[in-house]
Amino acid sequence: MSGAARATGALAAAGAGALAYASLVEVRWYALREVTVPVLPAGQDPLRILHLSDLHLTPGQRHKVDWVRDLATLDPHLVLDTGDNWAHLDAMPDLMDALEPHLAVPGAFVLGSNDYIAPMPKNPARYLLPDARRRPAAPPTELPWRELVSRFRSAGWVDLSNRRDVLKVDGRVLSLVGTDDAHLDRDEFPAAGGPDDARTGGTPVDLHLGVTHAPYRRVLDAMHADDVDLVIAGHTHGGQLALPFWGALVTNCDLDTRRAKGLHGWPGPRPDQPGGAGSTWMHVSAGLGTSPYAPVRFACRPEATLLTLVPPAHG
Repeated sequence: MSGAARATGALAAAGAGALAYASLVEVRWYALREVTVPVLPAGQDPLRILHLSDLHLTPGQRHKVDWVRDLATLDPHLVLDTGDNWAHLDAMPDLMDALEPHLAVPGAFVLGSNDYIAPMPKNPARYLLPDARRRPAAPPTELPWRELVSRFRSAGWVDLSNRRDVLKVDGRVLSLVGTDDAHLDRDEFPAAGGPDDARTGGTPVDLHLGVTHAPYRRVLDAMHADDVDLVIAGHTHGGQLALPFWGALVTNCDLDTRRAKGLHGWPGPRPDQPGGAGSTWMHVSAGLGTSPYAPVRFACRPEATLLTLVPPAHG
């Protein structure tokens, strides 16, 4: 066998091994990320926020359901769900099972594109496009999102789809602003200063949070202009397929790949870093699932995040 043939065979074997790992191991290798964000007023005790995103749940994913349920042992003060909860018409029972212990905790949510419509078979190579939003030729299947919203609201979770609201959590007053899914162009940023803006009332606000599914630049710019202390988003899957020591190749929106997941500043680095004066903290979750038609992850484990908010060290 020639050297070229041996090299080709080795590459093919490596590719097959990587695909097997991505589709059989990493896609189910759930990770809890723990992040500290210095955004609270001086002297306050830490505030724990559990960030759930992009479960893309389908019937029978018992391991994922049990893993999500077990996150309740973290005892968060607040749960934020940034959408794409399911990926199948019959996923409601499993989704409610997964979220049942979390719905007893103060929470807020927005919806993502796959809360509204079921995913469809497509060429997996589309995930390598910067923003894969071309509409399919066949009509999409609408999921029972109105029932999902009703169940979340009935449990006491706050709907932030193009809305403002306020929550009292662990003795703190939290002002909230959110948008509907920007990936489907459903986002309309709510105006500031109105009766729903908690900052205009007589009660001091301890924290102003922004919540969205897809971190498009227009949404992030609006939240930055709204003086949000921390933006919470999902959608990107952290790139889903990443290169070791390099990172994400795409974000499926117009956010740059270096901020496909994790804690960053917007529009630049944080104020304590060069060139980032006046930036807003932003956390993007890589999420817990994938489309059922592209069930692979590589160098990008599925995740949920426990955000611990604290006062700045100099405060």
